[in-house]
Amino acid sequence: MVGVKMAAAVAAASIRERQTVALKRMLNFNVPHVKNSTGEPVWKVLVYDRFGQDIISPLLSVKELRDMGITLHLLLHSDRDPIPDVPAVYFVMPTEENIDRMCQDLRNQLYESYYLNFISAISRSKLEDIANAALAASAVTQVAKVFDQYLNFITLEDDMFVLCNQNKELISYRAINRPDITDTEMETVMDTIVDSLFCFFVTLGAVPIIRCSRGTAAEMVAVKLDKKLRENLRDARNSLFTGDTLGAGQFSFQRPLLVLVDRNIDLATPLHHTWTYQALVHDVLDFHLNRVNLEESTGVENSPAGARPKRKNKKSYDLTPVDKFWQKHKGSPFPEVAESVQQELEYYRAQEDEVKRLKSIMGLEGEDEGAISMLSDNTAKLTSAVS
Repeated sequence: MVGVKMAAAVAAASIRERQTVALKRMLNFNVPHVKNSTGEPVWKVLVYDRFGQDIISPLLSVKELRDMGITLHLLLHSDRDPIPDVPAVYFVMPTEENIDRMCQDLRNQLYESYYLNFISAISRSKLEDIANAALAASAVTQVAKVFDQYLNFITLEDDMFVLCNQNKELISYRAINRPDITDTEMETVMDTIVDSLFCFFVTLGAVPIIRCSRGTAAEMVAVKLDKKLRENLRDARNSLFTGDTLGAGQFSFQRPLLVLVDRNIDLATPLHHTWTYQALVHDVLDFHLNRVNLEESTGVENSPAGARPKRKNKKSYDLTPVDKFWQKHKGSPFPEVAESVQQELEYYRAQEDEVKRLKSIMGLEGEDEGAISMLSDNTAKLTSAVS
């Protein structure tokens, strides 16, 4: 997978923060999201494809989506029931298949209004297809907004993003270095990489200084990206780098440096398997988009011959900045992490002992959980009343 690290000094806000703000603005009908607004959010449905799902899931939790008014989040190509009195926010790639399904939704009158957001820029011909479908379905007034979001990359950390998760083998090292790759396939790979990098710099709000190694695929990407940036800057009225929301853009003296190199320059690094916590999780466990999936191991049970084995329970854990232990120890050698786990366990046990001691003092020892929960409810009510 192609991954990119950026220096934290590129901008005041990290790329993670910038992409999160852009997503929240999109979910708020492309109006800047106010954090401390007291009013109820407008309840809405989020419809995304697999690409949109991969972009949103590392950045926004289900709780955050609910706080933004998202009552349902559904895949575009799943079977969806009509909800005629609720607006729908779409977040999809502008592919033929997706456009056809969106046109079908318009014909079926699934939602009250439609806010269409495309991960990458949509072509004029596809936009006309949507317009014709809306006209035929008498749903022109229901299409409230159509936006190109330029969010075609996945941010995993404050200073790291990857270009894609779906169909990632199409832009892999192997794909580019296949001996039988055709010129057309190579162009497609380059265009995919350039589109994601262009989206990244639009979100960052800065035009990069590009440096690359000569005579390699890196140079092809650099030339194409340079051309795309220049074409956008040439049209001052519609430039994506001069808007108020993006900051000073190309007028800033602190332009980021984008260094593009061919993987052949350093083939050894991907073969290193270090024993730091994060690297081991990535190597050993099922770890994708900041989420690790584990199968719960069940003890050996005596079961009759021919009986169906018990299904293993799967558990998922999000390793995000909210997880303080992960943030603190992900770069530590594994023996240190094991010691820290032990310390955390001891701290937890000490806290548990303290609770038991308090229960004993209050005469609640041996009481059932109902009595204890009733007490805590009453305590909460008293605290609220005092406040």
